Amino acid sequence: MDSEVFDRIREYLADQLDVAPEKITMNSDIVEDFGADSLDVIDMVTTLSDEFGVDIPDEEIENFHSLGDVVHYIEDRI
Repeated sequence: MDSEVFDRIREYLADQLDVAPEKITMNSDIVEDFGADSLDVIDMVTTLSDEFGVDIPDEEIENFHSLGDVVHYIEDRI
């Protein structure tokens, strides 16, 4: 049940965080599972905002607990 949004985000994260793409799932926690820090998360959100043309307010970022949360947020707005 992969989506284009998920595939693009997975590709980005695999490259940015040096993680094998097959280890990245909708249930992955970007911070806990891959050791991303707050700067990585901000960089990811900025990149994804630009790539998908979706505004992601700072207060929304704290609601993202899994990659699925990010994917659903973006899919609901494009």
